[in-house]
Amino acid sequence: MFVNQTFNKNNTMYKKSILMILSLAFLLPITAQDIKLNAPNKNSGKPLMQALSERKSSREFVDKELSISVLSNLLWAANGFNREDKRTAPTANDKQEIELYVVLKSGVYLYDAKKSVLKLIKSGDHRKSTGSQDFVAHASANIIFVADLDEASSREYAYTDCGFVAQNIYLFAASEELGAVTRGWYDKDVLAKLLELPLHKEVLLTQSVGFIK
Repeated sequence: MFVNQTFNKNNTMYKKSILMILSLAFLLPITAQDIKLNAPNKNSGKPLMQALSERKSSREFVDKELSISVLSNLLWAANGFNREDKRTAPTANDKQEIELYVVLKSGVYLYDAKKSVLKLIKSGDHRKSTGSQDFVAHASANIIFVADLDEASSREYAYTDCGFVAQNIYLFAASEELGAVTRGWYDKDVLAKLLELPLHKEVLLTQSVGFIK
């Protein structure tokens, strides 16, 4: 009888412990993490001449997330490594000073092209903070171009290098039937705070990418 009572008591305590753990699991917020990207599929998309003929700016987006494969291909096309130490976009004197920050529904990330990963900077949906136009809150990805001015040959060259990356994104978007638009209407101070940028890094441009409405 004593053994039976002890078993029932222990069983009841076990059940309470499980319920408490489950309750905590539901109460604790699910935090965003780094996103490991896939190797780029270099055989996907439309031919270059067709992508050029279909390139355009789009400002109406459906609020829908990009798949990991599309996001991986997009960022590699933008400014990934196509050789051991060279990128898909050129830079003056090969300074490679352009950094890409990607603002998704899940958080704000820094694109690490060498490791093929998006490093989490800040969790949460901050898309509407990336620009003054309403559509930025619905774009699948808002890409922020940042120049490390300690590395750049000059600010003027950094702006030029930024343009190469932006055109890569435009062409990839056209190839995948996505919408894209470069934007200069944003608050630099807001973005610098959002990205936690040091003084030697400067926001140069933003670009929205997503599914066309």
